[in-house]
Amino acid sequence: MSPLGVQLYIQDRHVVMDNGILQVTLSNPGGIVTGIRYSAIDNLLEVLNDETNRGYWDLVWSVPGSAGIFDVIKGTNFRVIVENEEQVEISFTRMWDPSLEGKLVPLNIDKRFIMLRGSSGFYSYAIYEHLKEWPAFTLAETRIAFKLRKDKFHYMAMADNRQRFMPLPDDRLPGRGQPLAYPEAVLLVNPVEPEFKGEVDDKYQYSCDNKDNRVHGWVCLEPPVGFWQITPSDEFRTGGPVKQNLTSHVGPTTLAMFHSAHYAGEPLVPKFGPDEPWKKVFGPVFIYVNSVFGDGDPFWLWEDAKEQMTIEVQSWPYSFPASEDFPSSDQRGNVSGRLLVQDGYISDDYILASCAYVGLAPPGDVGSWQRECKDYQFWTQADLGGYFCINDIRPGDYNLYAWVPGFIGDYKLDAVITITPGCDVFVGDLLYEPPRDGPTLWEIGIPDRSAAEFYSPDPNPTYVNKLFIGHPDRFRQYGLWERYAELYPDGDLVYTIGVSDYTKDWFFAQVTRKKDNNTYQGTTWQIKFTLDTVDQIGTYKLRVAIASATLSELQVRVNDPKANPPHFTSGLIGRDNTIARHGIHGLYWLYSVNVLGNLLVEGENTIFLTQPRSTSPFQGILYDYIRLEGPPSPNSNSSKKLA
Repeated sequence: MSPLGVQLYIQDRHVVMDNGILQVTLSNPGGIVTGIRYSAIDNLLEVLNDETNRGYWDLVWSVPGSAGIFDVIKGTNFRVIVENEEQVEISFTRMWDPSLEGKLVPLNIDKRFIMLRGSSGFYSYAIYEHLKEWPAFTLAETRIAFKLRKDKFHYMAMADNRQRFMPLPDDRLPGRGQPLAYPEAVLLVNPVEPEFKGEVDDKYQYSCDNKDNRVHGWVCLEPPVGFWQITPSDEFRTGGPVKQNLTSHVGPTTLAMFHSAHYAGEPLVPKFGPDEPWKKVFGPVFIYVNSVFGDGDPFWLWEDAKEQMTIEVQSWPYSFPASEDFPSSDQRGNVSGRLLVQDGYISDDYILASCAYVGLAPPGDVGSWQRECKDYQFWTQADLGGYFCINDIRPGDYNLYAWVPGFIGDYKLDAVITITPGCDVFVGDLLYEPPRDGPTLWEIGIPDRSAAEFYSPDPNPTYVNKLFIGHPDRFRQYGLWERYAELYPDGDLVYTIGVSDYTKDWFFAQVTRKKDNNTYQGTTWQIKFTLDTVDQIGTYKLRVAIASATLSELQVRVNDPKANPPHFTSGLIGRDNTIARHGIHGLYWLYSVNVLGNLLVEGENTIFLTQPRSTSPFQGILYDYIRLEGPPSPNSNSSKKLA
């Protein structure tokens, strides 16, 4: 620790923050991180890159109807916000005016960097503001990117079971790498290190749910140094707790993703109107560096980074950011209560909503939180008893939303919850009644908004990432969509209730089938089941929960594969691109299909699920859960209410 505390050095073209542990250099007034000096390494960032391509905030924006524009955000004005021995906070702003229309995104952007005394790292956050009279635009992505030295950082870690030595960026270049079905996926045919030969490298294999995306980064073995990106809160991320984002990947690159359309598509691209004022704070996030002394184990750096992540999470919201747009804990509020489930076909008593995801998001329709991409969201997971407490919520108006693993559908509390500074809102016991009309006749899968429980095949041996061999996330291997036609060469999947096992016999995605002439055709899956009796005048209900869809259509036919029109069609749904990006889930859809009793017969019945859209190998549906309910039973669903 420096006895002098934090020092700030302002030069003509650079600004330097130094606390005696690390030294961070930024361009002046651009606010691009050009150097990080730490331990025995003069610069952790890639010195072979131009200074503008080392550590930067960026975004992708567009005028409505036009292509996206990639923009590395360069400040035009530098200010010192706080400067004392305990803390330095500096600002790099880029202001917008009408003369810049069509050239720059219509936002005022204030990038902030903070260094604290005794801290082995630095913080960054930014305030984006669109004034009411400014023109319309869309914002497809914004993030911070760090490009590390490829001669130093070779080992990447993002989870206890997702870490490995990584190829070099050179291995992806022509002659060493062979691009596959899309540019991000490359087969390593002649890598610098022979151990990587025959592997696939694809940054999307290292995606992660927001709720799990707390710390990731890189380890240098000589000298043993770690570089970590820590995100202590999801409040500024879009799409809720199970929205997936990129983390770290070959470069070596580390990303702090704030907003993206990955695994969701157009629904998660915010569109701002010409008369729509907007302001949002992204971050702060923490860039943490650590080292091992003596003969210590370099892989301990990951364990230490996780401990530091816990400290950062417990310190949220931070007390030190100087911007009045970032409220401290005493300026925020809390909400608590308990969520129960009522399903009279499962239990006469209320069911505890164990491990339910409960959150506050801007007011909207049931389930709208997963497509919300402009404002803040605050989520927690209930305990085994269904009790929840959401702390440190920014002031504003919200709806309370929830979903419960093991049950289909979404919960929303109709009342708007207004958060004021220092408030403690107790909502008491809340009751969720999931969609249900009758008793379960059969079901396939687990209602958890993921297709992970279904069968993911071994990859083609030509396209392997060794990390995912025998891994719980085996679905992250490249090219699994091509395995479907190999496993079902003569006909599509047929699943027999009571005989088939969804962990072995239900392919993880209903994909298209590649034909010999390099075109594709839709597929029709069959669910066969036996009914001993049929209520010919009753109405049965087919519940189809979808974990992800990409330019797909779900058609349902009952006992007549040629019924025209089908008994149900979803129409064209989904732009998640989850199949290509190894994601296993994207945006959630739930369909409830009426099946008239006169369509069924005593004995064997067949439900046909057709996905006819077929111009690409990446079109398809990932099912979450399917259930057939019988007609309602008298007095089966209790009408009791909470006191």
